[in-house]
Amino acid sequence: MSKSLDDLKAWIGRSETVRDQLGATPVKALNATLDHPATPVETGTLLPPLWHWLYFLPLHQQSEIGPDGHAKRGGFLPPVPLPRRMWAGSQFEFRSPLRVGDAVERTSTIADVTVKEGRTGKLVFVKVRHELRSNGSTQPAVVEFHDIVYRDAKRPDDVEPPPQRADADAQWQRVIVPDDVLLFRYSALTFNGHRIHYDRKYVTEVEGYPGLIVHGPLIATLLMDLVRRHAPDADVATFRFKAVRPTFDLNPFRVNGQPQQDGKTVKLWAQDHEGWLTMDAVATLR
Repeated sequence: MSKSLDDLKAWIGRSETVRDQLGATPVKALNATLDHPATPVETGTLLPPLWHWLYFLPLHQQSEIGPDGHAKRGGFLPPVPLPRRMWAGSQFEFRSPLRVGDAVERTSTIADVTVKEGRTGKLVFVKVRHELRSNGSTQPAVVEFHDIVYRDAKRPDDVEPPPQRADADAQWQRVIVPDDVLLFRYSALTFNGHRIHYDRKYVTEVEGYPGLIVHGPLIATLLMDLVRRHAPDADVATFRFKAVRPTFDLNPFRVNGQPQQDGKTVKLWAQDHEGWLTMDAVATLR
């Protein structure tokens, strides 16, 4: 792995720029998927935090898709020689608004590649920095760091890390039923072909999980949506989340929020049906 890691580090600093127009239809579709009432979405409508994920979709040709439904390794992201890929977390700065109708440019740069030894073998972490600029501005409207983790294939003798009990003091709560349709609609909206989210035979027989995996970005979006539901006028300045434990489609799960006494910080987290913490997050408001 050491020589491979040296090769992978050559990807640090690689950059690509893509452009997109923030259309209205994805906003209407995610509103419906998150169970909001239908409302007009016109040019100038403010894009909620994290909804930029509806754009800059990974439009790889079908012949470029690998066995897990992702694009084959290499290209912009380094060709990590480990089979399982997960979204480990992200950190955001929301510096200025994005609106429907905006012409937006996203510049992505490989910020770091690191390797660690985990309970189940080698782990490779890739950190990508995204900067989104709107309507020709030189200053980014959104800065995002995206943490990707690659892991070895699951083995029968793997020891999972001990679960962490979720806090019970949530002021805001919402129960989510992660059925196949919800997962399919979010995969479709983000053009995410990763089979762990919709192919039950693949995820259970090849990757060894007990059920379909709920998308980390979907859970993060539901956490931010909890803020939107309970504090609709809140202006989010920063947000960070870390995936702690997989969430499967086998049972309902819960998203939680607890505003802090400073009036600017909201502690957010998700938990599974047994009360174990699955995602830890914090939003700060202006």
